[in-house]
Amino acid sequence: MRHARRQVVRRVTRLAAVGGLLLGGTMVTRAVASEPPHAPTAPRTYAQSAAETGAGLVSRLGTSRTAGTWIGSDGKPVVAVTDEDTAAEVRGAGAEAKVVSHSMNELKSATAALRSAPRVPGTAWSLDYRTNQVVVQGDSTVSASDWSRMTGVADDIGTFVRMQRTKGTFTTRINGAQPILSTGGRCSAGFNVTNGQSDFILTAGHCGPNGSVWFADNQARQQVGTTVNQSFPTNDWSLVQYASGKAGEGADVVAVGNGRGVRITGAADPAVGQRVFRSGSTTGLRDGQVTGLDATVNYPEGTVTGLIETNVCAESGDSGGPMFSEGVALGVTSGGSGDCTAGGTTFFQPVTKALSALGVQLIVSTQAGSGTGQSGAPSPAPSAAGGSQSAVAPGAASPGSSAPITGGTQGATLLARLADPRNVGPGLLIIAGSLVALVAARYIRAEQDRKAYRRYYSATWG
Repeated sequence: MRHARRQVVRRVTRLAAVGGLLLGGTMVTRAVASEPPHAPTAPRTYAQSAAETGAGLVSRLGTSRTAGTWIGSDGKPVVAVTDEDTAAEVRGAGAEAKVVSHSMNELKSATAALRSAPRVPGTAWSLDYRTNQVVVQGDSTVSASDWSRMTGVADDIGTFVRMQRTKGTFTTRINGAQPILSTGGRCSAGFNVTNGQSDFILTAGHCGPNGSVWFADNQARQQVGTTVNQSFPTNDWSLVQYASGKAGEGADVVAVGNGRGVRITGAADPAVGQRVFRSGSTTGLRDGQVTGLDATVNYPEGTVTGLIETNVCAESGDSGGPMFSEGVALGVTSGGSGDCTAGGTTFFQPVTKALSALGVQLIVSTQAGSGTGQSGAPSPAPSAAGGSQSAVAPGAASPGSSAPITGGTQGATLLARLADPRNVGPGLLIIAGSLVALVAARYIRAEQDRKAYRRYYSATWG
C-alpha cells in the first residue's frame, strides 16, 4: 500500500512539473510576442538635410524671393516663390514651385501692422502659405464695431489680408493628456525634458504661475512637482520640476489612451499641410493638419505669438497636451475655438522654440539612434532655426511607434507586475520551479531504488 502511494505521488509530481514547463513556456512566448515593435532607426519623416526640404530652400533663397513652404497632397514640399528664376531653382532642387504675388517680407510686414493696431481680444491671425494671404479671424466675442475697425486696418494693408469670422471663442484649454492638478485647475503633462541634472514636464504656460504645486490626484496626496519657469502671455510654456528630480521609467512615451502611448524620438517644426496628432484627457487622440504658422492669438488674458495653427479639434481639458507626428514632438496645446463635435481651430506652442528658450532637451527614446531598446536619453539641443519635417503624403502619417504606458505617477504593485503578460519573469520562475521539481522527483526515486536494492541484497546474501 505504501509503495502504491509513493508511485502515485511521484507520478503527480512529474505531471505537475511537466505542466509547469508548458505553462511557463507559454507565458514567456506571450511576453516576447507582446513586446512593442522597436522604433525605427530614425523618424520616418525627419528631414535628412536642410537642402532637401522646403524649409531649407526657403532659408537658402531668402524671404524676399520666397513666401513659405508646405506639404502638397503627394507628400512633396511646395515652395512659394515670387519669380520664375527662383521657381526654376526650386524645381532643380526636387521640390514643386508656386509663383505668388507677395513675398514673406510683405506677409511679415502685414502681421507687424496688425500687431501695432489696438489689441482686440478674440482675434487671431496667421500666415496661410498656400493662399499667400494673412488670415485674420474673429470669434463670437468680437463686437461689430471692433471687427469693423480691424477690417479697416486690413484694407489699409492690402488685399492679401483675408478677414473671416469663426464660431466659438478663442480660449486657453485647461487640462490635458496625463492630468496634473493644482489649486488653479487641471492641466496636462506634455513632454518630459531635462537639463542634464533634473527632469521636468514641459506644458502650457497659462496652466499656472511659478510656484504652482501639481499633484496626480484630486486629494493632493501624490505630488508630481512644482512650476519653476513660466511664460504667458507672449509665449505659452512652463516647466514643472519633478518632486523626485527624475521623470522615471517611460519618460520617452506620451499617453494616447487605453494604456498605450507613442515613443518620442525627437523634436522638430511642422510644415503647413502636415498631418499631426494631439492627445488630451478630455477628447483623447485626435488628428488634423497644420493650417498656418507664426500665428498670433489675442486671448482674454493676453496676446501670444509664434503659434502653430491647426484644424485639430480640442476641448476644455486638453490644454498643455502633446502634439506630435511620426514620433516627433511638435508642440503643446495652447488654446483655440470650437469643439470635437462641430470642429474648430487649435493653436500650439512650438516645442523647438520652448526648448531653446528654456535651455532644456527633450527626453527621447534611444531606440531611434542605437537600437538598444533603452529610453530616457536627452535629445540634441535644437538649433537656432529648429528642426524641420520633410514629409510623406499627409494622409499617410501616423502618430509614431507604439509603446505601453509604464511610467507615470502611479507605480505598479508587485502583484500587477507579476500578472502582467508582458513580463517574462513569472514564466521563467515557473519553468525553473518545474525543472527543480522534475530533478527532485528523479533524485528521490533513485534514492528509493538504491535503498530497496540494499535491503534486497542484505536479505538475500545475509
